[in-house]
Amino acid sequence: ARAARDPAHITLIAISKTQPPEVIAQAAAVGLQHFGENRVEEADVKIPLLRAQVTTPLRWHMVGHIQSRKAKLVPPLFDVVHSVDNLKLADKLAAAAQAHGQTRDVLLQMNVSGEESKSGFEASRWRQDTALFENLAQQCAHIARMPGLNVRGLMTMAPIVADMQQARPVFASLAALRAALSAALKLPLPDLSMGMTDDYPVAIEEGATLLRIGRALFGERH
Repeated sequence: ARAARDPAHITLIAISKTQPPEVIAQAAAVGLQHFGENRVEEADVKIPLLRAQVTTPLRWHMVGHIQSRKAKLVPPLFDVVHSVDNLKLADKLAAAAQAHGQTRDVLLQMNVSGEESKSGFEASRWRQDTALFENLAQQCAHIARMPGLNVRGLMTMAPIVADMQQARPVFASLAALRAALSAALKLPLPDLSMGMTDDYPVAIEEGATLLRIGRALFGERH
C-alpha cells in the first residue's frame, strides 16, 4: 500500500532450500503456491515427493546457480528459472526443454552491483558503457529467440547490507535496465526478480514482481 502497488502484480516465492518436504507441504496447506530451490540435487529428491503428496499444483522456481552439466535436469523439475547467467547455460536449458516437449519461463541474472562473488551477466556499468549495454541487448535477444525458453525479465541479487536502503540503487538499476532492454528489443520483459527477507520492502518500491523470501517464512536455516 505504501508503494501504491497492486498486490496482484507481485508473486511471493517461498525459498524452501534446506526445508524438508513435510515443512513445504505445511506451507502449501496454508496457501503458498510458489516455491524456490537453489540446488538441483536437493530439488530432484523433494519435488517429485511433493508432487505425489500435495494435491494443489505448486509452481517451482530455480533461483540458484546452475552448473552446465546439470542443466538437463532443470526443465522437468522447474517451471521458472531465475538464474540464467550465460549463453552456454541458456542453450543447454533450451535443448533440455525441447527434449521434454516443454517451454520454460526464464529470467536473465544481471550482476548490477559489480560484486565479484555474484553470478550473472556483467551489468554494473550498463548506463555508462554503451558497448556493454549493446552486448547485453544482443545476448538477451539471442536467448529470446531460443525455442524452449520464454524470457520473462531480469533477476539480481543485492549485496548483504545493514540498512535495506543501501540496496535501493541496485534494485533501481535493474528496473531501469529492464526498461532499456525492453525498449531496445521490443520485448515485454514483465518480471523483475529481486528482494529477499532483509530488503523486500525496498524491492517492492522499485518495481519487483517476484520476491524470493525464505527466512521470514521458515525461520533461520539449520
